[in-house]
Amino acid sequence: MSSTRTASTFSPPVMEARRWIEGVTFPPERPLINVSQAAPVDPPPAPLREAMARIVMEDASAHLYGPVLGLSELRAAVAARWSRDYRGAVAPGQVAITSGCNQAYCAAIAALCGEGTEVILPSPWYFNHRMWNDMSGVATVPLETGPDLLPDPERAAALITPATRAIVLVSPNNPGGVEYPATLLAAFRDLCRARGLALILDETYRDFDSREGPAQDLFTDPDWAEVLVQLYSFSKSYRLTGHRIGAVTASEARIAQMERFLDTVTICPTSLGQKAALWGMENLDDWLAGEREEILSRRRAMEASFERLAARGWHLMGCGAYFGWIAHPFEEPSDALARRLVREAGVLLLPGTMFTPEGAEAGRRQLRIAFANVDVAGIAGLEERLAALPV
Repeated sequence: MSSTRTASTFSPPVMEARRWIEGVTFPPERPLINVSQAAPVDPPPAPLREAMARIVMEDASAHLYGPVLGLSELRAAVAARWSRDYRGAVAPGQVAITSGCNQAYCAAIAALCGEGTEVILPSPWYFNHRMWNDMSGVATVPLETGPDLLPDPERAAALITPATRAIVLVSPNNPGGVEYPATLLAAFRDLCRARGLALILDETYRDFDSREGPAQDLFTDPDWAEVLVQLYSFSKSYRLTGHRIGAVTASEARIAQMERFLDTVTICPTSLGQKAALWGMENLDDWLAGEREEILSRRRAMEASFERLAARGWHLMGCGAYFGWIAHPFEEPSDALARRLVREAGVLLLPGTMFTPEGAEAGRRQLRIAFANVDVAGIAGLEERLAALPV
C-alpha cells in the first residue's frame, strides 16, 4: 500500500509546541511567555472591526461566493500599492487574492512544479513551505546559509539541476528575521532568469521592514513577470489572522494556472476578510505606520537584551520583523531545550530543528523567538528568565 500525501511530511510544529504546555502550571507571578507562533495577539483595530460589523449587517455580498481570484477592487488596490511602493508597474490581472499567504505559496507551487521536480529553499526555512513541497511530491533542496543567515546565489547556482523549478526566498525572513538587501534579491532574480526558473519571494512581513523606501526593486524590471512570483499576507498588517487573506502577484499566465488550484481548494477567499483588507488599505495607513514603529521598538529591545545575554553565551544571529534567531549556549539539542524552557522558565518558543533539515547542526544549536508577540516589558521578562538558567 502506498503512503498518503499527508504522511510524507511532519506534524504542524506550532501545534506540536502547544502540546508541550499541557499539564504544566504557570503561577500568576510567572505566567507563560509565549513566543512560539508569529501572529498578532490583539484583534483588528476598533475602526476596522466597526467597518466589518457594518459590512456584515449591510452588505449582502459579504456572505456569498465571490470571484475565484478575489474581489476586483482588492486586486486593483494591491496592484496600485505595489506599483507605488516598488516604483514599478503591476496590473490588477497580475494579482490574485488567496486564503492566506500559505495558500498563495501552495498555489504558486502547484502552478510551477510537477511531481518529482525540485525547489531550492534557504535553511533555516519556513516549515510550512517544506511541508507543502513534501505533500506535493516536490523535493526540497536545502541552501545552507552562513552566520549572517543570508543565502548565497553562487551556492544556489551549484544546486540547480534539470529538475529545479524555483528558488524560494522570504524577506524579512521567517524564521531568521534578516532583511535581504535589494542587491541580493536582484542577484537571485538574475540567476533565475538565466537558468529558466521562477523566483518566489514571500514578503509577508514587508510592512515591518526597518528600511525606509522600497526594500527591493524587482518590480522596476519591465519584464519582472517572466521570473518573479511575489507573496503577501494581510494577517499581520491588519491583524486579520483569523480571516485568512493573502495575495500572490505574478504573470497573468501563471495567475490563470493558479486559478485552477484556488477554485478546487476553496472556490474563493472569504468575502468579509477581503472587504476588511480593502478597508484597511484605504483607511489605515497611519495606524499601520504606528504598528510598524511598535514592532521596531520591540526589535530594539530584543537587540539590547541579547547584548546583555551575550555574556552568558546567548547569540542573536538575526533580528527583524517578528523574529529573533538565536544560538543557545547549552549542550543539549534545541528541541530538548525548548521543552525544558517550558518547565523551568515558563517560556514557549520553537527549536531550530523545526526549521532545518533533519540532523543539521544549526537546528541543534539554534532557536526562534517570535518577539513581536510580546511588548517591551515582556521582552525584559524573557531576558530575565533566560539569564536565570544555569549554563
